[in-house]
Parts: sequence; C-alpha cells; structure tokens
Amino acid sequence: MGFSEILKDNRKKVDSEIKRFLPEKLDEKWLVKHIGAACYDIKAVNEFFSRPVWDFLERGGKRWRPLLMFLACGAVGGNPKAIVKFAVIPELIHNGSLVADDIEDSSLTRRNKPSIHVTYGMDVAVNLSSCMYYLPMLIIKDSRLGAERKVRIYELINEEMTRLHFGQGTDIYWHKAKNEKVSESHYFSMCAYKTGTLARLSAKLGAILGKGAEKQISALGKFAEAIGVAFQIQDDVLNLIGGVGKDFGEDITEGKMSLPVIRTLSAASKRDKKLLLGILKKHSKDKQEITMASKIINHYQSLEYSGNVADKIVRKAWSDLEPLLAPSVSKDGLKQLARFVLERKH
Repeated sequence: MGFSEILKDNRKKVDSEIKRFLPEKLDEKWLVKHIGAACYDIKAVNEFFSRPVWDFLERGGKRWRPLLMFLACGAVGGNPKAIVKFAVIPELIHNGSLVADDIEDSSLTRRNKPSIHVTYGMDVAVNLSSCMYYLPMLIIKDSRLGAERKVRIYELINEEMTRLHFGQGTDIYWHKAKNEKVSESHYFSMCAYKTGTLARLSAKLGAILGKGAEKQISALGKFAEAIGVAFQIQDDVLNLIGGVGKDFGEDITEGKMSLPVIRTLSAASKRDKKLLLGILKKHSKDKQEITMASKIINHYQSLEYSGNVADKIVRKAWSDLEPLLAPSVSKDGLKQLARFVLERKH
C-alpha cells in the first residue's frame, strides 16, 4: 500500500472515531455524560458548537498527526489498534489551533471556504477554538488508563499547549512589530513551539500509550518536532507558490518572517532588502507588490534553500531515532511520513 492510501485509510479511521466521540448533533444525554447535569439549551449548544465544529472538520485535512501517534505506538512495540479513541486528542486540538490561527492572522479563508470567524462571528470562533482544546481531556478522563499514565498525559498536553501559545505569540509579535532582525535560530525555535508542538505531542502520546522506554519517548518527540518544523517550512514555501489552503502570498500580506524571507533578507542586496521589507511592513494586498516580493525571494533561491534546510533537519532527527527502534512496519511508516511532509505539494 502506497503512503497516499495509508493516509486515506487513516483519515477514514480518525474521522469515524471523531464522530463516535462527538456526534454531529449533541443531545442532552451526551451533554450530561460528558459535561454534567444541567438545564441545557440544546439548540444553542448545536448552533454555537456543533454546527461550526463540523463545518470545519468536514472541510478535510490530512489527519497526519493521529497517524504519527499510531506509528509511534507501533514503533515502540505497542498495539495501534488499542489506542484508536485517543486519535481524537491531537486532531481536535490541531483544528482548534487553526480556528484561532485564522483569527490572529485575519485570514478570510481556510481550506477553500470562509474562515470560521467570518461565517459565524468572532465570538463563536474564539469560544470554539478554546473548547476544541479542552474537549479531548474527556477522553483521557473516561479511559481505563491507570492514574499514573493519565497524569502523565495531562501533563504532556498542558506542557505542549503552553509551548504552542508561546510559539504562536512570538510569530504574531514578529509580523506586528515589523522585526527585520529575526535569525534562523529564532525561527527554528518558534517553529518547534508553534508547529512542532502538536507533532511532538502526538508522537509522545503514542509512545506513552505503547509503553515505550524513556529514551524512545524522548527521541520520538524530537523526531516529531523535526517533522513539525519541516511542515512549517514547507508551508512557507508553498504559500509563495500557491500550494496551500490560504491565498497565494498571504504570508507576505501578513508580514510574516518565514524562512524564505529570513534567508532573502540575509542574502539580498541593499536595494532588494529595502524593497522586500517595504512590502512586508505595508502588509500589502496588492497583487503586483506580492508578486514583486515573490520574485525577490526567488531571485536569491530562498525557496530551494528552505527546502534543503527542512530535509537536513528531518534527516538528522531520523539518524538519532533510528537506532532506538526495532525493525517494524510502524518504523518504516515513520520514515514514509517524514518524506510525505517534505515532498507534499499542498
């Protein structure tokens, strides 16, 4: 089975599990079981939560973070089939972070449809994104895991979600403050906390559920972080060639300090640097200016440079992880997943 088929099958499995946990319409029985006894306005619950959350979830998505969780579990000798219900955790949190990300970036579209805050309002979107962070905790609470592993998973999620917000906050500051002195090291650290967080959470969660050794859990976390950083770099590249769910050049409009931009600013002539910074600081939506910025970035081969950096990061992390895992289908799958992240076109 090719990796695209693996992703497709995985998505079906994950979507089925999300629907099992979170029906498209919530009723009083579900609310009492999971939230607690109260006099619920069922219509309100479905309007402020169920309708927007399923509008968003049904738009698609690769569901590769739950796959990473399954592969990490199998790679340490665990049984991925036994942890299927936990796949909801990284996927709901990830989608909640996208809803928040669109608000923070003032993005009008996500996955070729209006962003949630555009369709349902800012208040509903803010509440929804937060709710999607907390709902997965119910899966842990209601599971048959021992108290020690429950506490460890709670601590893992708390730690990674805190990091996520610091990474996102740093990214926001950079493009709002028009900081032109962001180094590649700063960028990699931001990515490790922003995009690497949920990949790291997924892998460590799978390894903990699979009862992996501490060295394996740690190394899988670092490998997953590398995949997350590479995913962000590839997003940066695709945004400048029109290959992601957002509009072409939207990162230029947002004034983002992406790796291609950082590389260009360090290599460009004074004239080109001034031109690029001027466009970034204007947060321009003008297509000609966005095209000009893209041409400057391409002139210094910054897209190719960024792709090569992503490849090196993943290769290094794999070389550290590989000796700690016995040969298995899951181990092979981890390597395939890394290649998918590096080679994806959308």
